[in-house]
Amino acid sequence: MTIRTIIVPVADLDRAKVVYQTLLGVEPYVDQPFYVGFRPPGAPEVGLDPHGDVTAGPIVHWSTDDIETAVGALIVAGGSAERSPHDVGGALIATVRDADGHLIGLYQPT
Repeated sequence: MTIRTIIVPVADLDRAKVVYQTLLGVEPYVDQPFYVGFRPPGAPEVGLDPHGDVTAGPIVHWSTDDIETAVGALIVAGGSAERSPHDVGGALIATVRDADGHLIGLYQPT
């Protein structure tokens, strides 16, 4: 698996957009009220989510060809399901908590 996307939950999307545009040095390729996405060269996508849990911090989403199998394997290994696979417009994402409660994101292109 490789890192596909890092989702950063934000309280103020407009302010965060300016900070991350400056940090990453690129314009957003998606700029919507529900998501702002950046694709910096040579790095995973960085997405700003105004509806996420700011206290949870950024969530790294790992790319997988079979999200259901990956979620199942992580649960068998001791993780717990946080959010089941769901469509986010051209991809499926899911989150699982590891044994210490950290969020692990999974991403499957559709």
